Amino acid sequence: MHKERDHMKILFAASECAPFVKTGGLADVVGALPKALVREGGEISVALPLYREIAQKYRADMEHLLYFYVNLGWRRQYCGVERLIKDGITYYFLDNEYYFHRPYVYGLGGDEVERFAFFTRALLEMLPQLEYQPDVIHCHDWQTGLIPALLDAQYRKLPFYRNIATLYTIHNLQYQGIFPIDYAEDLISIPNWAELAPNLEFFGQCSYMKAGISCADQINTVSPTYAQEIQTAYYGERMDGLLRARADRLTGILNGIDTEEYDPKTDPSLTETYSAKHFAKKKLINKQALQRFLGLTEEPDAPLIGMVTRLSGQKGLDLIERVLPEIMDSGVQIAALGMGEPRYVEMFNWAQWKYPGRVAARIEMNHALANQIYAGSDLFLMPSKFEPCGLSQMIALRYGTLPLVRETGGLIDTVMPYNQFTGEGNGFSFHDYNAHDMLSALASAIGIYREHREVWNELIERAMKCDNSWGKSAKIYQSLYQKVWDMRNEK
Repeated sequence: MHKERDHMKILFAASECAPFVKTGGLADVVGALPKALVREGGEISVALPLYREIAQKYRADMEHLLYFYVNLGWRRQYCGVERLIKDGITYYFLDNEYYFHRPYVYGLGGDEVERFAFFTRALLEMLPQLEYQPDVIHCHDWQTGLIPALLDAQYRKLPFYRNIATLYTIHNLQYQGIFPIDYAEDLISIPNWAELAPNLEFFGQCSYMKAGISCADQINTVSPTYAQEIQTAYYGERMDGLLRARADRLTGILNGIDTEEYDPKTDPSLTETYSAKHFAKKKLINKQALQRFLGLTEEPDAPLIGMVTRLSGQKGLDLIERVLPEIMDSGVQIAALGMGEPRYVEMFNWAQWKYPGRVAARIEMNHALANQIYAGSDLFLMPSKFEPCGLSQMIALRYGTLPLVRETGGLIDTVMPYNQFTGEGNGFSFHDYNAHDMLSALASAIGIYREHREVWNELIERAMKCDNSWGKSAKIYQSLYQKVWDMRNEK
């Protein structure tokens, strides 16, 4: 029994999706990958919560399809379904104001276990109501980890659900959706099944991430190197044993970027647009405009280091904290953009005070400014402790800003360090998670910038020609969907 790949129906289940709602890279992936799959001939739908922050311009185009009630433990909750068709993709927004009409997307209410249990139950109950039977449900991160588990525990015996396959994508293993198991059992009405070792139980708690890893037909993560790393104790976040046990079901598929959204030839936020053939003068104009806007000294020859990042320990900011005076002694400027942990907010605020005109930090999310930093910087610093894939280094490459990264996860898979003997490379890197190794790599990069500008420009041209679009990965996902459907329907 075999279906033609072009006619498979794929339903993405996710907690965020650009352009509707975004807190990080997950939204970029869920926003861009379906568009690439549609270009390959796929039939793609996306289901996500109808959060309060979804803009009215999108709500105005939504069509109300139906409503029903969801039994969730001791509650009986309303769920409305709104539909929006955009760029050849059908989006289903699940509406419940009690859970999603809040001034935040995640975390502040203390009831994430219940919010995403509702989303899971509502999504599964929605499908027969719509008479929509996907071939594969593609689940993303811990917020949707219950979907494969509940399908197996409660829905498989119903003919409608019997042949639906599941693919579970780990975007970041560190965030696992861990909650009290008694509470979760009451919500999803599986009091004994949940505690079985292969299912939800995780060191006496319940893990939605573990549910997805344990119960999905196939698992993947967002770069080939990260798929190998998470099977080790250092990167495995206490799930390495489970991942090794399911290694035959685990693959790594590199994320891409939306090359229409991130295009220096057409980006309206830039002072001057440019291409790989004509970048030298125009990139300098963008650098000077960025320096002026951020209040940096307008020094065209000062190496400008850009950072667009979540301010967290994962991103290697403790390395920067350790050697910041030495970095500044090298004569660089720093332009940083991001939000996150107070420790690093304070570090950047202190650096602005300590080095006026040489360090500028904006503690906010600002898409236009992010693109201006990608375009106007010389180097893009990304010394991550771990990085499942990373999109920022790929965007930096596209804008001709050479990334300096630690060799981990997707950073290894996308940034090839410059080799002075062969001339190969598109950036710079260091191996050990060590501040002085980072400092040494930075010194080498600055030396090439100052003393070998012709080499630097060759690296920029090569970086801008890198193909980090979704095209190749979309074809790999198509093959994986076919594989996962075949596996499910051979059972």
